[in-house]
Amino acid sequence: MKRSGPLFTLLGGLLLALFMLTLNATTGSGSSSYGDSSSGAAKPAPPPTASASPSAKPSPSKKPRPPADGKYTGRTDDDTASVAITLRDGRATAYFCDGRTTESWLKGDVEDDGSLRLTGKGGAKLEGRVKGDTVRGTADVRGGPRPFTAPRAEKQPAGLYRARAEVRGERLDGGWIVQPDGSQVGILSRDGKPAEAPRLDPATGAVRLPGGGRLTARPVVP
Repeated sequence: MKRSGPLFTLLGGLLLALFMLTLNATTGSGSSSYGDSSSGAAKPAPPPTASASPSAKPSPSKKPRPPADGKYTGRTDDDTASVAITLRDGRATAYFCDGRTTESWLKGDVEDDGSLRLTGKGGAKLEGRVKGDTVRGTADVRGGPRPFTAPRAEKQPAGLYRARAEVRGERLDGGWIVQPDGSQVGILSRDGKPAEAPRLDPATGAVRLPGGGRLTARPVVP
């Protein structure tokens, strides 16, 4: 009876060993889902790369177009002179005239934003900008810059006219600005000497000269 103690101890050890073997068999298959134990914790998957949507592409910027062809006539703010500007194909021709002795023909390009920077003889300058149906700017012709406003001249025969010819051995060069209300101003130079121009017939362009003779003025196109 005294030898039963070691027997029970041996039997308990066998049962414990059998229990441990059964436990390892049931849990060993689950460890494979965690990968190699030497690699540590599983690395998170990289976020998916977002593909560019066709609608996300920036739309090309629209290049501004230069002002449309047209005629603009007006006066300086101090009402001492008239200004006329003709635009065509990105070019501009302007005429500044006080109807007595001061005049200037100016030319230059028209920028896409409507800006004008025109130049003439003797350092004459005209700067402005076409905005809507009006040109607003300054003209600097013998006397300092003078602001002016020149609305678009839609009515015929408003606009800018010029005549150049030689009559009886005399060189003639005339410029006229016809306003939409029919009023006009101009200078006719005879051999380089400026004076008030005779009246222009806008319907025909005819100009009757004092003392006889005739000129034909035509609309100015840049």
